[in-house]
Amino acid sequence: MKQVILRPIITEKAIRLSSTNQYVFEVSKESTKSEIKKEISRLFKVHVEAVNITYQREKKRRRGRFWGKSSGYKKAVVALKKGETIKELEVKK
Repeated sequence: MKQVILRPIITEKAIRLSSTNQYVFEVSKESTKSEIKKEISRLFKVHVEAVNITYQREKKRRRGRFWGKSSGYKKAVVALKKGETIKELEVKK
């Protein structure tokens, strides 16, 4: 079985989205919206309303005089039903 959810993405924007029941995850490049929805529901015992996918493209980076690139990744924004939260990803204020 392949790993669908790689890690949660914790940024200022992701924290702001969590107040509207939306959470951001890095997912495998081969995963589909339906696979992501099933995996989030199974892992966190919540009802997923919608999944939006974006691709973070690779960027050129420089390390001294050598050029390289950072790898790109696939990002999923998962919207939960109203009133549900993922307790493991809640930020204490």
